[in-house]
Amino acid sequence: MKSGALPVILTGDCISVLAVIAGTRRYFRNVSLIYMDRDADLNVPATTPSGCVDGMVISQVIGRGAPELVRFWGEPPLVREPDVALFGFERLDKPEEQYLVASPLRRHPSLEVSTVGAAAAARLALERVHAAKHEFILHFDVDVINSDEFPWTNFPGAGGLSLGEVRDALRVFVSQTNLAALVVAGYNPDIDTDGQGAQKLIDLLAEVVSTRLETSSAAAEVATDPASTSSAPLAPTSETAPAALPPAASSDVESDRGAPEDLPGPSEPDATPS
Repeated sequence: MKSGALPVILTGDCISVLAVIAGTRRYFRNVSLIYMDRDADLNVPATTPSGCVDGMVISQVIGRGAPELVRFWGEPPLVREPDVALFGFERLDKPEEQYLVASPLRRHPSLEVSTVGAAAAARLALERVHAAKHEFILHFDVDVINSDEFPWTNFPGAGGLSLGEVRDALRVFVSQTNLAALVVAGYNPDIDTDGQGAQKLIDLLAEVVSTRLETSSAAAEVATDPASTSSAPLAPTSETAPAALPPAASSDVESDRGAPEDLPGPSEPDATPS
């Protein structure tokens, strides 16, 4: 983080994202979260049907979960609700549905992502969590991919996003200069005996990260070319390049009214020495 590199964290359980957010906030005052997951993970100890801590991750992030996990960070919440986007989810328990009725959490269910297009939905999610103002963390649980294409996870299921849709969304997210960290969760090597899932996941990550490197290289070339300052900016050459965001999809048009006021100004590195 201090060197300006992009940390990529490979983890089994989604709960690890709490540590990633806390670590990132040592350097940046405000942090947003894009949460790509088949589940909303909005249960709390009193409502969880399974007792699985990974089903409570977003509750911990926004400060309403188990006290032991909410309070380990000195200034809860880790991320404000209007700065969290649930992306690609489709499995909700009843208490989670009830909580979402009045919550300012940004919601982009899998049906919306497939309907408007994964790249367009990704750009909309970035706009709605104010990712242009400050850094954001991308959490990618591989169970968001439909089980026909990626069954190597503890919680596979029918439906979900296609591998192509996930790739298109990841390209948009990872190409953003304000991406502070990428968390990849949910892959289980114990059920991938021939390594086919590992190879597919590595290929996916290599492809989307290469998009970021290409974008960064192109920006650097423009910045160092004196002639570029007098020419018009180039138009994006693909759908995955940064572009203007589309209007909000009809399935996700809740207003920001009633949400806390935005924290002032863009994020700044924390001056506290590590």
